[in-house]
Amino acid sequence: MKATLGVVVLLAASSAASAQSSVTMYGRVDGGIEYLNHIANGNGGSSSRWSAEGGDWGTSMFGLKGTEDLGGGSAAIFNLETAVQIMNGTTGGGRLWSRRAYVGLKNDTWGQLQAGRNLFIDSDGVWAFDPFVQQAVSSASLVRGRNWQQTSNNVEYHSPVWNGLDVQGQYSFGNQPGNFNAGAEGEFGRSDGIMLSYHSPLFDLRGIYDELRDSSGRFSNIFTASREYFVGGNLRVQKFKIQAAYTHYSAPDSPPGISDTADHYWLGATWQATPKWAVTAAGFYIHVGEGGGDASHDPGSHAMLYALGATYNLSARTFLYGTVAYVDNSKNGTFSVFATPRDSSTPTSPMAGQSQTGAYVGMMHVF
Repeated sequence: MKATLGVVVLLAASSAASAQSSVTMYGRVDGGIEYLNHIANGNGGSSSRWSAEGGDWGTSMFGLKGTEDLGGGSAAIFNLETAVQIMNGTTGGGRLWSRRAYVGLKNDTWGQLQAGRNLFIDSDGVWAFDPFVQQAVSSASLVRGRNWQQTSNNVEYHSPVWNGLDVQGQYSFGNQPGNFNAGAEGEFGRSDGIMLSYHSPLFDLRGIYDELRDSSGRFSNIFTASREYFVGGNLRVQKFKIQAAYTHYSAPDSPPGISDTADHYWLGATWQATPKWAVTAAGFYIHVGEGGGDASHDPGSHAMLYALGATYNLSARTFLYGTVAYVDNSKNGTFSVFATPRDSSTPTSPMAGQSQTGAYVGMMHVF
């Protein structure tokens, strides 16, 4: 891996020497301390946990991106980016480039076309309408991480901006013979989505429709393989940014008797008190449709998550953060303040019907 990284850096340096090319190395590093209570221990009880964690405010990452001017308003582009867990030095999912690895063409008039691995379209689009910008406590919490996935074998198109309006489309091939919708083991199946956005100085609006299939090519779980309908808005009023959204999930291929729909709502606001201080508060609500559950599927239930956080800028590149959150589950609900799948190897969910409190503090540096 060291040799591979060395080759990439040397190639980047070589490309940067060209008068019409540029390569940028970038990233961010996030680490801190976390507290979580009422974690189900599997023995009919619950436990609390203190831990050193990386990525609570945002995923630590390292990346390279570049462009080559082709003339006539066109350019060749590339982006290589991986998640990094600073507490143990591993990369995301054991991949060299876990988040982005694509190449493409960009034109001022016609837009951008690219191919490779990337954030799934809702992960690329929801965070800008989430008051907690998809932190560990965020819009991802009550949907168990459904809106922060990545997919491989993508072909994507990004339009230019026309009077504040733009369109993005993504299509992810499964690459499997004999089953067009299927994917390799441990990967998503054929998935796709379209996103329409409008931006103005006062407000932003965004709508997303996407399909995220499991490796068998089915919509089998509302929070891991489903159809999604999203609409969100941002409103800027003086020092306040108000954000609201609604999402509907549908998984028609779920096992018989299992819940196959969910509705997710949120409302929040950020107050930029001073150039250094910002405070954010939000409420997130999930309602899972009627039906049973199992180790991988949530039963019919509902939950409310309350979150309060603040950031303090030490410089243009470094800030401190702190967030506290509380989730109130219904009788059958087992939602955590963190976005952990039901069948995770490191679960954080409470017992059914139990509330949970979590908090974290840390520092983020961007380079």
